[in-house]
This record gives sequence, C-alpha cells and structure tokens, in this order.
Amino acid sequence: MTKEEIIKSENLVYKKPTLMNDKPMHYCPGCSHGVVHKLIAEVIEEMGMEDKAIGVSPVGCAVFIYNYIDIDWQEAAHGRAPAVATAIKRLWEDRLVFTYQGDGDLACIGTAETIHALNRGENITIIFINNAIYGMTGGQMAPTTLMGMKTATSPYGRDLKLHGYPLKMTEIAAQLEGTAYVTRQAVHTVAAIRKTKKAIRKAFENSMNGKGSNLVEVVSTCSSGWKMTPEKSNNWMVENMFPYYPLGDLKDKE
Repeated sequence: MTKEEIIKSENLVYKKPTLMNDKPMHYCPGCSHGVVHKLIAEVIEEMGMEDKAIGVSPVGCAVFIYNYIDIDWQEAAHGRAPAVATAIKRLWEDRLVFTYQGDGDLACIGTAETIHALNRGENITIIFINNAIYGMTGGQMAPTTLMGMKTATSPYGRDLKLHGYPLKMTEIAAQLEGTAYVTRQAVHTVAAIRKTKKAIRKAFENSMNGKGSNLVEVVSTCSSGWKMTPEKSNNWMVENMFPYYPLGDLKDKE
C-alpha cells in the first residue's frame, strides 16, 4: 500500500458493504427498506457467509431486495417465502437461509406458511418489515394497519366492527414451540439501527447453529402510503406504532 492508501484506510470510518450492488435505490425517500438491506449485507459479510447465503423474496416492495445484495436469491409466490425457505434449508443444511417479507405478504396471504414454518422450528430466519400498509399496490389496509388508521381501502379509518383488530404476528410467533428468537426492532435512529443489526446477527447465527426458527420484525415507515414526509413518518411511527408494536426481544431461548 502507498502512504496515501494507508492514511486513507486508517481514517476510514464507514464504507459500503461489499455485497451491496452498485445500483441506485428505487425506494421512496425515507423508506426503511434500504437501511435494512444494508444491515443484512453487513451481517452476511461479517459472518463470512457470502457464498452460502440464500435469500427468499416474495411479492411487494420487499421483492426488489435481490437487486441490491449480491448473494443467491429465490423468488417465491405471494406469501410462500417461508415454505420455499424450508425446502432450501432442508436440502442445503449448511446454507444461511432467510426470507425478507412485508406485512401484507407475511401476515395476510402468507399467514399459514409463516406460522407453520416457525412452529416446525425450521432453521431459517424471517425478516418481517411492518409498515402497517400495502406499500407497492397503492396503500391499502393491511392486517397490521392500526385502529383508526386511514388507508386507500379504509378511508374513514380501520373499524373494529368491519375489519377486526391489527394482527400481532410477532407475539404469535413468540408463543410457538419451534421459535428460538423472536424480536421487534426499528431503524429510525442510529441506536435503533445498531440494535436491529445485532438482532439480525443473532437470528442468523441461531439458524446456522440449528437452534430453530427466528423472526425479526422491523417496525417501519411508508412515507408515500402514509402521505407524510419522511420526518413526519418517523414521528408518527414513534407516537402511534410503537405503543401497539413495542420494541424489544419477545423470546430468546438462550
């Protein structure tokens, strides 16, 4: 290394994960997806699993993660990612297998696949992005939409008599015998981002060590769907979503 290169490396504070492809992010300003993508790439790289990681992406905004992280990917039909991940992990036990799913995908059409994969204790990790709305398809009400929350299909707010209660998938997962680690995190601050990265690392290590299934929920924003600026979205999330979806570990078998 030249003297200039040595000085530059010594002063290096941050660099883009080597697994992140050199493509501009297509996500809306303030979207949480990009941050979580970076964390996943960093954890895989730090674990030395670049050649053994297999991600499963289904339908919705979450599907495009395959454009940004340079590992093997398998697409799945809407909601079926946990079933596909189960097959991959059973065939290749030495692989790091995870799904990346939104709340509409995971908690609605994929409810059965999610619950049964977790209950069987499949050695996979499910990363669950919960922004309480269907983001890609126009901002419709999702299973996780809060009471009174207005969406494209609930313009007067979610109504208990019409729509029932918001579904707390992470609390359900924590009650299942097969789950090893279940947690709910966020990425709205630097401290929160660090906690989420630690949670993803723990879940990935559990899946590689055969400890059972893992669920990492990330409570997120959808500025476009919520019709707010990124800053207001973060504030709204803290004030409204965190009370109903409190952050922290719900289950840790260790």
